Amino acid sequence: MPRVCQLSGKKTTSGRTYARRGLAKAKGGIGKKTTGRTLRKFKPNIQRVRAVVDGRVVRIKVAAKFLRRGLVVKPVKRNWTPGDENNA
Repeated sequence: MPRVCQLSGKKTTSGRTYARRGLAKAKGGIGKKTTGRTLRKFKPNIQRVRAVVDGRVVRIKVAAKFLRRGLVVKPVKRNWTPGDENNA
C-alpha cells in the first residue's frame, strides 16, 4: 500500500543530501565546497488509525501532523468486558 495521507495527500518525495567540506568564509576559510550529491527520500509520518467518517468507523491512513492538530475524529471507547451479559 502506498504511503499517502488520505486527508492531505502527503506522500513520499525525493530530494538530495549534499556532502560538503571546507571552512566557511565567515570563519576564516576559503568557503564550503560541495563534494557529492546523493538522492534521498523524505517520508511523511503516516499512521493507520480508526476514525469516524460520515458516521461510520473506518480505518484510514493519516499524517501524524493531522492527528496532533485534532482534525481526525476518533470513535468513542467501548467499555465492554467479556463477562458482560448486558452488551451481548
